[in-house]
Amino acid sequence: MNEILKAIKGRRSVRAYEAKKVPWEILNSIIDAGNNAPSGMNSQPWRFVVVEDDELHNKMMNAAIPNAKTLLGPLKTANPERYQSIMKRYEELEDPIYYSAPAIIFVIGKGPHADYSCPLACENIMLAAYSLGLGSCWVQFGSFVTGNAEIKNALELKEDEKVFGPIIVGYPKGVTNPPQKKGPVIKWL
Repeated sequence: MNEILKAIKGRRSVRAYEAKKVPWEILNSIIDAGNNAPSGMNSQPWRFVVVEDDELHNKMMNAAIPNAKTLLGPLKTANPERYQSIMKRYEELEDPIYYSAPAIIFVIGKGPHADYSCPLACENIMLAAYSLGLGSCWVQFGSFVTGNAEIKNALELKEDEKVFGPIIVGYPKGVTNPPQKKGPVIKWL
């Protein structure tokens, strides 16, 4: 099978990581892959912030948890089983937001092409991580930290910028089984 198709089919969202730092050279290669994503009008409307500092990591997790729980509130009545499953994870895991990953890559974008272009950079990052033997996961709840002035300052987040990551990256602990995928909906014309 073609190497790119193998990577697309083999990549998984990893939520358990070894306590081992990812070398800077590898992280730089992964970010370079993100930087080489296509973008509207070749605008490259992104920048990348890598968080490896444990103290900042913990502050971000503690800032994200209450926001994530608030956003999960409607799930309590819409899908009680799913809600209970997620809340159990919040109680059991030391880090239910970033899953104790050693690196968090924030993809931050601005401008008219960011909403369409930055997700492409995120996907390139995750495929590159997989191709280099690392696990990754896009963690939307991890972006709910922008209400905290200290974190906003650490990310150097401007008013006209938006967080498209974060993507957690690290050496996977164990094997992540593939989820059941629905077949594609295709209409041939």
